[in-house]
Amino acid sequence: MALVQRALERLGTPTVSVTVARDITVACRPPRAVFVPFMMGHHFGVPGNAELQKTIILAALRLVAEARRSGEIRDLPYTWNLARRGAYTGES
Repeated sequence: MALVQRALERLGTPTVSVTVARDITVACRPPRAVFVPFMMGHHFGVPGNAELQKTIILAALRLVAEARRSGEIRDLPYTWNLARRGAYTGES
């Protein structure tokens, strides 16, 4: 994915990844990424939690505007355990 992101960036389109594998993201060096410490395949949390999903998407979009350097990875303050219990609702 990082290769595709870099190609799109060269064409003038800003990109951001949402990742659950920080070590792989560091090694691949995408232009920018947000990291959520969730289980593989659950990049936006548990199914049905639209508020958490929206929050993660908005955080990713904010990083496009706020990143100060190429390769920035922003860690989001969520945990899989709390996401599964529905702790992140009503956020935006």
